[in-house]
Amino acid sequence: MTTKRAFPEAPVTLTGQHVQLVPLSLSHLEALQRAVQDGEPWKVWCTSVPRPEAMQADIERRLDLQKRGTMLPYTVVSLPENRIVGMTTFMNIDRAGPRVEIGSTWYAASVQRTAVNTEAKKLLLSYAFDVLDCLAVEFRTHVLNQRSRRAIERLGAKLDGVLRCHQRLADGSLRDTCVYSVTAAEWPAVRNHLHWCLTEKYQRA
Repeated sequence: MTTKRAFPEAPVTLTGQHVQLVPLSLSHLEALQRAVQDGEPWKVWCTSVPRPEAMQADIERRLDLQKRGTMLPYTVVSLPENRIVGMTTFMNIDRAGPRVEIGSTWYAASVQRTAVNTEAKKLLLSYAFDVLDCLAVEFRTHVLNQRSRRAIERLGAKLDGVLRCHQRLADGSLRDTCVYSVTAAEWPAVRNHLHWCLTEKYQRA
């Protein structure tokens, strides 16, 4: 039986077959700048992805939130080539629940629609539920970000509701935020679904 424990002060490395999640570091700056240029995801208006020139500030922001105890940021490494392809985080950490959100995620275009996101989410969900004993894990996205919504729904998360006028974006527009979650009771079925995706849908030739 896995020992349950409180949220750590820093991320721990999580490793699967297709991806490894390693604690975010400023030493990853140049590789992350190269990765974000693959597909230029910051150009999608309803997302908040850093441009290459803003990457250092974004890393420092995430590391500051880690020090404050509200975020555990990760660099996403694609295996077996050991290539940095994006970022993801545990964020809005509620230690009392415990409960957490998985978000602030982006990937290089070359690994989208591959096993990378599915396994990254499986690793994070497994850690949240099986190690940290979370009550639920949230996912949030812009109501108009249909690609993100479909990806979240494919994981098996359910829509809790929409927070209207939740945030003001950099361009001045107001964001309605879709809130999804997986609960602890739902996790066994979601885990089986993600395992099936990784062993059947994304199995390597």
